[in-house]
Amino acid sequence: MPTSARKAANLSLDSTLLAQARELDINLSRAAEDGIAKAVKAERERRWLEENAEAIRVYNEYIEKNGLPLEEYRTF
Repeated sequence: MPTSARKAANLSLDSTLLAQARELDINLSRAAEDGIAKAVKAERERRWLEENAEAIRVYNEYIEKNGLPLEEYRTF
């Protein structure tokens, strides 16, 4: 992940989980950042699929009806 300017943020966390993370010397900022980055990526993927669902459906219908373009040249 590219490094960018860091900004302080306040978070509310489960106290038991927080205690366990501290006991294990887990860097809370990095762990939170990693988790948020994964959530952002997953949400962007979900939205992209939702926004492009119709185009994907139409393309899949075309392939089912007409086959893959240039399929005759495939060697596998």
